[in-house]
Amino acid sequence: MKTDIYRLVQYVFVGGAAAVVDLGIFAVFTLWLGYNYLLIAGAGFMIATTVNYWLCVRFVFRSGVRFNRQAEITGVFLVSGMGLILLEIILYSLVEGAGLPLLAAKLVAMGLVFFWNFSARNFFIFAGPKSV
Repeated sequence: MKTDIYRLVQYVFVGGAAAVVDLGIFAVFTLWLGYNYLLIAGAGFMIATTVNYWLCVRFVFRSGVRFNRQAEITGVFLVSGMGLILLEIILYSLVEGAGLPLLAAKLVAMGLVFFWNFSARNFFIFAGPKSV
């Protein structure tokens, strides 16, 4: 049986893979193509959430135990939607208020929202650990 700490470590790797997708989209569309950073942050976050969900049910959590698959996916995207609101507020505050560069602000915001996403998935959406 996996502990919450073990799942957190696994989630760091899964979240890292999703973060690469998110940061890649963010860098290409904001820094290279000049799109609005708040719009791209939202789009990249949602694409990364899809990647994260797929990897989580494959490697970290047991899927379909607490809720059916549709309710589980809905829950993940609702939790992620709240995470996105947090991310946007933090990102805006760091860029516009603190004057941080876009990528630095994005990394800080992602790091803070990471803990919300893991906790909500671990304790509310998924039933427990994926068996070894």
